[in-house]
Amino acid sequence: MGKAEPFLEVLISSLNEDYRFPIFEIFAFLYTVGTFVLANLASIIGQFIKSEEAVAFTLAYSLAGLPAFIFVILILKNIAYGLGNDLEKGIMQTLLSYPLKRRSVLTAKLLSSLGVALLLFLGIQVFALFLLAPDIVFPYMGTVLLTYLALLSYPLLTAGLVLALTSFLKRGSIALIAGIVLYFASNILSSLSQFIARAIDSNLPLKASAIIDPTLSLQLHYGANIQLAELWTPSFTETLSYIGASYVLVIFVFMLGYLYFERKMEI
Repeated sequence: MGKAEPFLEVLISSLNEDYRFPIFEIFAFLYTVGTFVLANLASIIGQFIKSEEAVAFTLAYSLAGLPAFIFVILILKNIAYGLGNDLEKGIMQTLLSYPLKRRSVLTAKLLSSLGVALLLFLGIQVFALFLLAPDIVFPYMGTVLLTYLALLSYPLLTAGLVLALTSFLKRGSIALIAGIVLYFASNILSSLSQFIARAIDSNLPLKASAIIDPTLSLQLHYGANIQLAELWTPSFTETLSYIGASYVLVIFVFMLGYLYFERKMEI
């Protein structure tokens, strides 16, 4: 098996730690309740009756509201407390005694803490969309997937920052609090950028905000924010460029976390 067997052992150990009973069951329940119970299809379809593609975007975006927040709490808990607990209690020393490179150990940890949570979130969301509005989802599946791609950009950026902070501090509690603050700060920054954009009559603050949270560019592209339409109505190609830029930032932050964990962190 080579390095596959110790990698799987670390992965299974992380899964048992991150999703021990009843954590997985509770979060799966919260995802389901947040998706189905809060769905309001009539208002969404009525608002964008002239554009079915806009309906697909708004439907996916609105259904993901509360579950996206639950997703953030889950991944921050897993990374901050999971990795932080391993560093504080010396468990990481045992994991690094396996015949694996540090980056492989960290990859196994992230597949558990981030990968499983992401699959659970997307699985329930896509299932709900096909169940609630198959006539809209099937023709515009590309729009739905693009919506989730944009929607997950900032949570992943936050996760990367928490990963780096946890590795640096070797403590999970401070990193968890910082991650939650960073997540809510996006709403404040978005509102502030919109206020400044109106005040100076320029779309530059909106474009800067869209690099961090590209859902703003999608909202404006599909006309979901009428108040800002006069300032900026990005084309589809322009929207793709902002989503791409946001993921360049996400990859950069995770690379910093990996580099620090592999070369600088003392255990």
